[in-house]
Amino acid sequence: MKPVLQLALDFINLKRALKVAEEAVRGGVDWLEAGTPLIKSEGLDVVRELRKRFPRVTIVADMKTMDVGRIETEMAAKAGANIVCVLAAASDSTITECVEAGRNYGAKIEADLIEIKESNLEKRAKEVEKLGVDYIGIHIAIDEQMKGKNPFSRLQRVAKAVNIPVACAGGINSETAHQAVKKGAEIVIVGGAINKAKDPTLAARRIKKAITGRKIIKTELFKRVSINDVHKVLKKVSTPNLSDAMHRTGDLKGINPISKGVKMVGPALTVRTYPGDWAKTVEAVDMAENGQVIVIDAGGVGPAVWGELATHGAIQRKLAGVVIDGATRDTPEIRKLKFPVFSKLATPTAGEPKGFGEIGVPVMIGGTRVCSGDWIIGDDDGVVCVPKDKVAEIANRAMSVLEQEERLRKEIDRGSTLAQVIELLRWEKK
Repeated sequence: MKPVLQLALDFINLKRALKVAEEAVRGGVDWLEAGTPLIKSEGLDVVRELRKRFPRVTIVADMKTMDVGRIETEMAAKAGANIVCVLAAASDSTITECVEAGRNYGAKIEADLIEIKESNLEKRAKEVEKLGVDYIGIHIAIDEQMKGKNPFSRLQRVAKAVNIPVACAGGINSETAHQAVKKGAEIVIVGGAINKAKDPTLAARRIKKAITGRKIIKTELFKRVSINDVHKVLKKVSTPNLSDAMHRTGDLKGINPISKGVKMVGPALTVRTYPGDWAKTVEAVDMAENGQVIVIDAGGVGPAVWGELATHGAIQRKLAGVVIDGATRDTPEIRKLKFPVFSKLATPTAGEPKGFGEIGVPVMIGGTRVCSGDWIIGDDDGVVCVPKDKVAEIANRAMSVLEQEERLRKEIDRGSTLAQVIELLRWEKK
């Protein structure tokens, strides 16, 4: 079959989903999927409305059925779905019920291999094929995508193992869509790269071109990275994006920029020192590696443990910035240097180099524990610490937040407000 472009409408608001669907179909989307969050939020009226608006488009109901296969398939089919999705992890009995109900009500069945273990992948794919499903779905969960995983190795294995069409989903964009086809997908499922685009019509058109032309079309957004590329992502996202990605945590409370308009990104080298004792802070400058951020716990009080001369040294060492839970001085000179310094206090009074303290030990800064190697990001809104063992995931989640805001901004600028676009009153906690 000719490669199909399917749009997964993973919204929680039907109105927003329909707007994107209309724009995306104009751009060449072939099939529309009522995503699981949308069905859970709005019910099967989603499928009814999609069928009404798009009478000649194939509608997929991503039910993720795990039980009562006959009932859920019948419900979706009667609502207007052409294809109904069941989890391959469901029992054979449930999948058989879906297949039989699909035949009764004119719907085809897709078995989604999401979270099937690697060791059982081909085996389960062949089993569900024998049970009579019409399609196999290879799907990397969004939460797994945030850790930098993609579906292509699984896709290639399954495409070779079965004789029915295979669908592929998992963070696909205009740069990677051609890989899906190359690895054996006949249905390419795209979500965020269209849903969160400023112009879904253009985004769909670009991805369709990438699929049909088997080519890479570059994109700045909608990409997920591994640990090797987190620095690039952290330079793009803001501290609010990161705080949102960390469920409103991670900020170093009370720490503010000395200079506005400068961005700081880098792994921490921590310093704990006695208030006003600047010996270990300047020793840390000599110990720090290119691109690190020195994070100083000076007890949150003065006198100053940082100033202009230490800043000059940090610049020579090519450090990324300094964070001080304590006091800084020489702030006009530091602003002229445009070096990222973030501090709790400013004071004209310097301390003395007594040599108390430690370098490289965990510290508490603004109520947040910071260890050497954790990633420190600072901008005009403040400073956020991202634990080193979660930095790739948090960076990807922050990029997803940024992408979502790009789309929301576009919808608001068309003549609406944030409360109206997200239907705020409806979602207030009862």
